[in-house]
Amino acid sequence: MQAAVLLCAATGCATRSSDVPPQNTDPAEFTSWKCERIDEETDRVQLRAADVAYAVDARVGNNMIALGLGVMVFWPALLAMRPDGLEAQELSALKGRFEALRSVAQQRGCPPPPEAMNTHRAAKLPLATGERFVYEERAHRRAAPHELGLRVLALKRDRIEFAADVGGKVVTDAWSQDLAGNTQVDSSVPLVKWRRLLQRDLQLGQVLSGDLYSADPQALGHARLRGQVVAQGVQTVAGRSFDVAVIELFGDVPMGDNDSTRVSGVMAVDRSSGLLLRLELSSSNPAYSMRRRLVRVEPAAS
Repeated sequence: MQAAVLLCAATGCATRSSDVPPQNTDPAEFTSWKCERIDEETDRVQLRAADVAYAVDARVGNNMIALGLGVMVFWPALLAMRPDGLEAQELSALKGRFEALRSVAQQRGCPPPPEAMNTHRAAKLPLATGERFVYEERAHRRAAPHELGLRVLALKRDRIEFAADVGGKVVTDAWSQDLAGNTQVDSSVPLVKWRRLLQRDLQLGQVLSGDLYSADPQALGHARLRGQVVAQGVQTVAGRSFDVAVIELFGDVPMGDNDSTRVSGVMAVDRSSGLLLRLELSSSNPAYSMRRRLVRVEPAAS
């Protein structure tokens, strides 16, 4: 399993974990749960903790943590970020819930969580291993289109892995996204990437923020992006039904010489899997101007 990595600054953040003590949670709430349900709730708690920690770090601007894909978090680092108010309370409650879940799992003799997604959860997703999702992509509205293919390689407990082919050329590196739809930023696949932008179970009106990275590895810096869910509902896209969240995007992208310009656009994702259905970006910086939309789904090879 690919873990999220949290890097503490040289100030010794792990030694201050007592700043936000975990809130006591009664393990009795979970004693009747099966191990599989305990694993799923533990994952949910850790992912939510990472979201809260990232929001604190982004606001304070201390660059104390770097979060990737995965569900493992380093609690001392999260609790040592000196959050306050509701964020401190939520991290404390999440830590207490995590410890209670772990205690019950140990008492029940639960095995380590499997890397693969359980079959019950996988069956609820609108995609399956082996299927190929085909997108039409353009550099801008009037540009010639090219085809992007993403074939599902594996459904993992914390992510979905794809094999990408861009313009007819297969990329050897896997393309990964978490189950909210955030992509693996350090992948060599030449596609636009976004980090910590999306959250699970998106709701109408929800405000989001994250980072946007150009498909060009030579591009300077990255964009700071904000968004809001402006529409939500079941739609048929490429002949398949999805629970869609439509997100209005806006932010600033680098232009060199310490200058920046605006970027705006729209993103549509499936709420249950994070699968991208449409992405449109418009900016005077061509590295952040593109259009991508899902046009068909090809079945897995028999």
